Amino acid sequence: MIKRNKIKRALAEQEILATSNHPFIVTLYHSFQSEDYLYLCMEYCSGGEFFRTLQTRPGKSISEDAARFYAAEVTAALEYLHLMGFIYRDLKPENILLHQSGHIMLSDFDLSKQSGPGGAPTMIPGRIGGNSTAALPTIDTKSCIADFRTNPFVGTEEYIAPEVIKGCGHTSAVDWWTLGILIYEMLYGTTPFKGKNRNATFASILRDEVSFPEHSGAQQTSTLCKSLIRKLLIKDETKRLGARAGASDVKTHPFFRTTQWALIRHMTPPMIPHQGRAGTDTVNFRNVKESASVDIGGPPDAKMKGVPMDSGLATPNGELNDPFEEFNSVTLHHEGDH
Repeated sequence: MIKRNKIKRALAEQEILATSNHPFIVTLYHSFQSEDYLYLCMEYCSGGEFFRTLQTRPGKSISEDAARFYAAEVTAALEYLHLMGFIYRDLKPENILLHQSGHIMLSDFDLSKQSGPGGAPTMIPGRIGGNSTAALPTIDTKSCIADFRTNPFVGTEEYIAPEVIKGCGHTSAVDWWTLGILIYEMLYGTTPFKGKNRNATFASILRDEVSFPEHSGAQQTSTLCKSLIRKLLIKDETKRLGARAGASDVKTHPFFRTTQWALIRHMTPPMIPHQGRAGTDTVNFRNVKESASVDIGGPPDAKMKGVPMDSGLATPNGELNDPFEEFNSVTLHHEGDH
């Protein structure tokens, strides 16, 4: 990590995990360091990666109802992160773990970014409508991050938002773009802008409108589902769903009108992971074909000239006796601990 200038990223991940306390974000119990390693002791998610679950399904996809359930849980997790002042920036199936109960848990926060001091959460009056929760006041999570913009060129190839590719800075709206890509991948087994190489993928993200498979074997999805995806994948971040009031915009879309947001963590997930012996073996971690997605937050390559690749997280000048001095031993006592 020192050689690859990942010090601040490691510290950021620990900070986010230590700060977060949410049912859909992986729980950190303890962190410490030895001479050679950093240790994060987290809750074991025996269901493995959500990516593997999708890859082993017929057509590498799930039903619209199942996709709605997981999209709702991801939305709730993103809402919480935004309330805490964090932009996630790397949503993808590989970074979603499945708890043994089948509920999702977001992990891998090394690309996340904390905003400067934002505003206090703003309450939005409820609207009476088809959504069962629309009459209740909702929270403007975007106000918590204010107008924070960050410039690093980070993310994962097929999930990167247009404004990140343009290098003009980006806001929490990137998380809603990645949610749109995730929902599409859950339904169709592929991402909407995937090209034959990285440049082709980026060109498609910048230029092409999202299209939906029409062939006979493709899953048929509702008009409301396609509407949600289109609104999340609007190129102009200021017009994208979620740009006005954050998660509240997404939660009140008619696609989620049957979702009981306050009860979702108590519902039975569509897929319950197979449990091995005592729930501690690694049956759900067997290798599957690696995703074509790559982290492009590293050094620039020859094909990407003109695109800002600096992570903004370089190691400070000069040698540090202990660059991870801030990675102090931390023990968190969560509800239920003795």
